[in-house]
Amino acid sequence: MLHQLASHNDDIKRLVEKGFAVAFDSSCMVIRDIPYLDNQGLLQTGAFVTKLVFENQDRVCQEDHQIFFAGSHPHQIDGTPIPNLGIRDASYPLSEACSDIVVRFALSNKPKTKDGALRNYVDFFEKIENYVCIISGPAMEKHDTPLPYTFHIVKGGATDSVFKFHDTLTSRAAITDLAGKFKDDIVAIIGLGGTGAYLLDLLVKTPVREIRAFDLDPFYVHNAFRSPGRVEESEFRKSKAEIYRSRYDNFRSGLTFIPKFLDASCTKDIEGVTFAFVCVDKGASRAGIFDLLLSKNIPFIDVGMGLNRKRVQLNGQLRTTYFSAEDGQNMRTKGLAPLADDPNDEYRINIQISELNALNACLAVIRFKQLRGFYYEGNSYDHLIWSLGDFKIFGQSDVDED
Repeated sequence: MLHQLASHNDDIKRLVEKGFAVAFDSSCMVIRDIPYLDNQGLLQTGAFVTKLVFENQDRVCQEDHQIFFAGSHPHQIDGTPIPNLGIRDASYPLSEACSDIVVRFALSNKPKTKDGALRNYVDFFEKIENYVCIISGPAMEKHDTPLPYTFHIVKGGATDSVFKFHDTLTSRAAITDLAGKFKDDIVAIIGLGGTGAYLLDLLVKTPVREIRAFDLDPFYVHNAFRSPGRVEESEFRKSKAEIYRSRYDNFRSGLTFIPKFLDASCTKDIEGVTFAFVCVDKGASRAGIFDLLLSKNIPFIDVGMGLNRKRVQLNGQLRTTYFSAEDGQNMRTKGLAPLADDPNDEYRINIQISELNALNACLAVIRFKQLRGFYYEGNSYDHLIWSLGDFKIFGQSDVDED
């Protein structure tokens, strides 16, 4: 990334050519080897971290005038804290590749015009030079230490991102460490109907290592009304697997779409899968998929929807049920998910609405992210029912927590 950004951004190129120890982590620029004085007047070395805003794949600009600092509070030669830094306690988690950089402070210092008015920095070069002058000036004067132009080449940040665009959302929200919780996951989505399609859309933007999606059905006009994203008329009657591959292949790697129905015999298809989502509307199909996943000790979430017309309105419920690797078989015996088809189903209208499909998908993904430690989990509910009429969620778990 260093070569790529330096070749397309003159300010970053100037930083590198001047000798700054420039590296990149997620969507941040890291400048190491920044000398400063601690409260005892001793020479220390810190680092700057500044956010990058990607205008496109190659061009970046500043978010604001602030910068993060990894190190203790910087001081002047007389032992007093350096003034006019707007310093405050802060943290900014980086990836494992930059684990040596521990942000402790955020700094805020704007340059001034000739008439004394505050202004923004012209570019990253001016910004870094200004903070170096303030932070490192006392250290360089007292210790006659070398300037922070060390030409230190550091391989910063993870370069194995699954995304084909820079994940600036994660870095802007400062949740790079949390996003790393998904890096080893291989997720299966079984069924790309209404809920499965929205599940796919959400998981594509989650940094799991691999997504395997299974569905043999063709994409018809009614599917377009329960599917995220743009629809082309040429897509109708093609397999859902083919349609969704074309929609998401440009966004990330690690996507596999297989036009196939899964049953208990499909063990090779789920080899290596660490988590699965079951999004089918037939009990008999669900039973075979459960057999498959439980036999391989793969944890999974099964989703369901039951909507009925009550005179001039619709009412019903959404269901999200978690089957753990350890207790999945026990959950199955509770009968929380239908594993057989009602003989009267052929006379029943299967009502599904896009916003409810999307909500069902959201509940399932949120539960998955709780299980991975991304979201806070106050109550460990394995079975969730959301009621449309009163907007209430009922949660059930075998474990009661204080």
